[in-house]
Amino acid sequence: MDRWIIEAALVGLEAQKKQIDIQTTELRRMLGEASARRATNPVSTKGKRTISEAGKRAIAEAQRKRWAAREAEVSRGGVSEQATKPKRRLSKAGRAAIVAALKRRWAAKRAAA
Repeated sequence: MDRWIIEAALVGLEAQKKQIDIQTTELRRMLGEASARRATNPVSTKGKRTISEAGKRAIAEAQRKRWAAREAEVSRGGVSEQATKPKRRLSKAGRAAIVAALKRRWAAKRAAA
């Protein structure tokens, strides 16, 4: 296609779009002023939600209290959850079973090769 034809088509379509927008606005106006306002400004005017300085201070103070309570518990001899769990250790029998299983696997692999 020729560039001139494409540009002419684009201008014609934009004119049609403008005419459709005018007709749509007129119909909405007939329905009522409130619906016309909604149609012309579909994007919400609400901004991003923010928190006040007082709210930020309250959150920070609550967090400091939680930290202080945790520090006080630890300093009184209280222990955290991680410290209460006993460390897991491998028994001699368990280690022997693992070694035996490994030896069997290696022997099977050598036999297959």
